[in-house]
Amino acid sequence: MPRPRKRPAGAAGPEKKGQSEKRTKFENSGEASAKVENSSPQKTSVFKNCGRNLSNYWLMKSEPESRLDKGIDVKFSIEDLKAQPMQTACWDGVRNYQARNFLRAMKLEEEAFFYHSNCKEPGIVGLMKIVKEAYPDHTQFEKNSPYYDPSSKEDNPKWSMVDVQFIRMMKRFISLAELKTYHQSHKATGGPLKDMALFTRKRLSVQPLTQGISHW
Repeated sequence: MPRPRKRPAGAAGPEKKGQSEKRTKFENSGEASAKVENSSPQKTSVFKNCGRNLSNYWLMKSEPESRLDKGIDVKFSIEDLKAQPMQTACWDGVRNYQARNFLRAMKLEEEAFFYHSNCKEPGIVGLMKIVKEAYPDHTQFEKNSPYYDPSSKEDNPKWSMVDVQFIRMMKRFISLAELKTYHQSHKATGGPLKDMALFTRKRLSVQPLTQGISHW
């Protein structure tokens, strides 16, 4: 599936936006992510009581390694996000309708796990937050963009994007293999990661942390 090609937030014009395919401020808003990154596969019980805190978290995928699409490098890693002005960028290029709808559901200050995908070591590498809610994705109108959609009209754009801002790196890398261990364990026990979209709807580049938690 296509992956987002980013450009600095605010670079798009008036607000308008896939087929490819955050966090509300809590008093203890960092608690859920801390539990995820500090846990071990042998201690999946850390997720049992964190469903409420995790309900406003998202997982967003991007490719950290160079790949040309129509002559344009679609690489965008968490290091690239950190290097942006104000450590902020627009999350463009989503071309899957369900993923787009998730973008449109995001609210200011909600947090998302930054997931490196389509690479040698896929997994969660950091945390970011939503700093601008959904507005039209400029790339759908750019003919030289890998994400150009000639069927989308400026007065009725199909595709949306949000602006995200880097918060921090994870204290340790959380690999796809480790996440799968949690998922399989929770499938057996009925834990909050039993319906994790990362495994049940693998092609989605934007997703709630888990279906069971987010009630989507």
